[in-house]
Amino acid sequence: MTSQLSWTARPAKHANVQPIATSELPSAVPLMALSTGFWAFKTLASAHDLHLFDHLSGGAGTTIAELAEALALHPRPAEMLLTGCAALGLLEKTDGRYRNTSLSETYLVRGKPYYFGGFVQMADKRLYAGWGKLTEALRANRPTTWDPAAQSSLFEGEDPMMLALFWEAMHSMSTMSARKLGEAVDLSHFRRLLDIGGGSGAYDIELCKQYGDLRATVFDLPYVAEIAAGKIAEVGLTDRVDTVGGSFFDGLPEGHDVHLLSMILHDWDEAKNRALLGRSFKTLPSGGAVVISELLVDNEKSGPVPAALMSLNMLIETEGGRNYTPAEYSAWLEEAGFRQIETIWFDAPAVNGAVIGRKP
Repeated sequence: MTSQLSWTARPAKHANVQPIATSELPSAVPLMALSTGFWAFKTLASAHDLHLFDHLSGGAGTTIAELAEALALHPRPAEMLLTGCAALGLLEKTDGRYRNTSLSETYLVRGKPYYFGGFVQMADKRLYAGWGKLTEALRANRPTTWDPAAQSSLFEGEDPMMLALFWEAMHSMSTMSARKLGEAVDLSHFRRLLDIGGGSGAYDIELCKQYGDLRATVFDLPYVAEIAAGKIAEVGLTDRVDTVGGSFFDGLPEGHDVHLLSMILHDWDEAKNRALLGRSFKTLPSGGAVVISELLVDNEKSGPVPAALMSLNMLIETEGGRNYTPAEYSAWLEEAGFRQIETIWFDAPAVNGAVIGRKP
């Protein structure tokens, strides 16, 4: 005899145990997405490592068989790689042929102006292993990508090629972030900008392009200042952007009416940051300002996701750094003497806002 009960209405085995309605259970799909997040990253990293996007750049695309032959792969993994990259929005398929999307063509092809692949490789070869030891970092409160007992700084002894790729990626990412910063924060009434820890000079180059009367100085360690000088010369801005080598822990160059700290303070602990902001206040003239541009954690410390996870990245990469909130930065700025403190939010690849303080 056929049962009149549906599978979903099956009675409980014991009278005192009631079945749980599926509508009351939260979906486990978000947990699956979190658990397998590294699958997407490693697909991207391997495709980049195999020069897939370089191979497809500007061409007629590829079939599975053609790619297998070109990259010396078996057809089975070649098909899997192409399918995976298409699913992730890195490739598109038309008439049986796979091609780069505009995203991949713009950012993942070596030699392109906004090439981002150096950061992908850096994340794969350096950060991925460090994140594999996150529990160790949480328990020990120390970085896992380098050993402070054996090295005096984060990048001491780093592979020069890896460092070069890293700075190229940071330059591209910083250029886009600087563009958004310049649109969100009005710098038109400033004339001399000091980019403290300015790296490759991407912010200075972009901001000087946006503001015709602005001049800038990149202040960073001597070897980094040399990298910046090369980038500045490439775009013909040596008459408006100069470089100074030194440590911002020792002092700051004078003669500037606005200081920029972009993606710098998250590297250091509270005491070092307070001291640096105090040094900035003393160096700036009356009417000057400091702009802190970062991935800001919200004041409730519940997000947003990029800032919260970047903060954990600072755990595996630094001895005392983390991502801070607007309230924390505002308190430090006020303590240093700054007034008219405000936070401006915007959307960019590496930062999401700026906390600004003005010197009376």
